[in-house]
Amino acid sequence: MEGIHDLPLFIGAGLLLNITPGADVALIAARSSAQGFRAGAAAALGVGAGCMLHALAAALGVSALLAGSATAFTVVRWVGAAYLVWLGLSMLRARAPSPGGAAAAPPPPMRWARVFAQGFLTNALNPKVALFFLAFVPQFIDAQAPNKALAFVMLGLIFNVNGTLVNLGFAWGISALRARLRGGKGRIGPIAVWLTRGAGVLFVALGLRLALAAAPER
Repeated sequence: MEGIHDLPLFIGAGLLLNITPGADVALIAARSSAQGFRAGAAAALGVGAGCMLHALAAALGVSALLAGSATAFTVVRWVGAAYLVWLGLSMLRARAPSPGGAAAAPPPPMRWARVFAQGFLTNALNPKVALFFLAFVPQFIDAQAPNKALAFVMLGLIFNVNGTLVNLGFAWGISALRARLRGGKGRIGPIAVWLTRGAGVLFVALGLRLALAAAPER
């Protein structure tokens, strides 16, 4: 591919990064366990859309603004942190089974469009993803590439497609476990509730960590 070098290394390194647990994986796991594969897939596709937005922004130089401006980075950081904490707290309110053993009435299923939006915002509002693209992708672009922005977009697309496939596989695995527990009359309700709450704790922790992150040096 013109302007790109060491593509197999890029793909391999990207896949290793994609399977690293984080806020995106936590959201996909929570939605897959609560509503099944379609909801998990909606979250995965939303994450992919947010990731592609970062790739396009980096190619256009917008991410360089975040990297070079402490003020811009701080604003996006606090917005993203507030969203993660809010999302985490909403997950922590998941209903647990009643003391008598009967599960409380489950909330209505979340619409796929809303799940997609959650995945998109979880990724898009994380400025560290933008900085990651600026730091990682240029290492695989030739210095003499005739169109560096196009090469950047192509690498971002490859990274995003691979990441989305990994996330869809993760959603399938969680939803398959959910279906198996249901088929075996397992108590999927309590498991889904506690998995959602666990994801909520992780989201709050990630939000606080993002809020305390240092701005990039100029």
